[in-house]
Amino acid sequence: MALKAVHVTDVPNLNQVPGNTSLALYSSRFSKGIDGGPAAFKLPKFLVIGHRGSGMNILQSPDPRMKTIKENSILSFNAAGKFAIDFVEFDVQVTKDDCPVIFHDNFILTEENGAISEKRVTELSLPDFLCYGPQREPGNGGKSLFRKTKDGRILNWKVEDDDSLCTLQEAFQKVDPSLGFNIELKLDDYIVYQEEELVRVLQVILRVVFEYANDRPIIFSTFQPDAAELIRKLQSTYPVFFLTNGGSEIYTDIRRNSLDEAIKLCLASGLQGIVSDVKAIFRNPGGITRIKESKLSLLTYGQLNNVPEAVYMQHLMGVEGVIVDLVQEITEVVYDFIKPAKEGEEESLSEEVQVTTKPQFSQRELSFLLKLIPELIQQRA
Repeated sequence: MALKAVHVTDVPNLNQVPGNTSLALYSSRFSKGIDGGPAAFKLPKFLVIGHRGSGMNILQSPDPRMKTIKENSILSFNAAGKFAIDFVEFDVQVTKDDCPVIFHDNFILTEENGAISEKRVTELSLPDFLCYGPQREPGNGGKSLFRKTKDGRILNWKVEDDDSLCTLQEAFQKVDPSLGFNIELKLDDYIVYQEEELVRVLQVILRVVFEYANDRPIIFSTFQPDAAELIRKLQSTYPVFFLTNGGSEIYTDIRRNSLDEAIKLCLASGLQGIVSDVKAIFRNPGGITRIKESKLSLLTYGQLNNVPEAVYMQHLMGVEGVIVDLVQEITEVVYDFIKPAKEGEEESLSEEVQVTTKPQFSQRELSFLLKLIPELIQQRA
């Protein structure tokens, strides 16, 4: 549900960043940094972004890689940073005592007196939130942690390498400062937020960002259209991307229901880019052309981004980066197909090297990709 129009002059601005703000989007991981600014935003290269750090936890998955490291944790962020990624993506919510914490789900579950109980994260105080899961202090045992799957099952949140829950401030202080943060502003799809509440939550997050970010590259993103507009009005230092599933689910707020609506929101609000479900891009490849013509950047998320062939195809189509769970696997293949060739290397490449650097397509995958060729030719013309 849309909020009433908010004029820039009506919203308190938190854009006081110490030092040279132009450095805020630069990192030693980028050769040229990120070209910021509302009128001309350009990502320096094809980005690989670690989803919730080293990947989300899918507890019901038979793939052990989806249960290796606790998602959205300091351990997960630092593990991802050991590979050639540019950013880690994570979800930020604000506790009832105004502390930004990193956690994906709206509700946190534990077992009490033999029964599962759940509490909304934003209704907990910081000490209550940090009581769940492993504790940093030796000898202290935290509350057990469970998770509800999309089909309603409740599973014990067990991973191979567990870690404590953490705050946004801790992430800034304990993660390599050259690793960029894609901060998703996590809000509940089923709550209609009042303008004052959104401004309060966003200001709390921005205070931590401005105090601790220093020169770390930052991108804000959110599925909530009003939050996207407001975070852009509250600050102009960091780029803001609008998250969309591109119409795979329908919402009462039409701004969430298609790539074209996402483009309109970005242009009306001065946002710098779109993060789309990768399936929406493959179903509607012409959307890439419209996004590019609108001078917006495009990133994608989704399970297909763990498939090297799908990532390679997006690179060819003009997508500028992918959010992935299989960080090591995807960073390796991306390095292979975007690394600059040395002078004369094209002629001297052996057949063996050519085979290893080009993804292999199955017949089914090739058939699917061939259907996109007319659209791709139109885009390249």
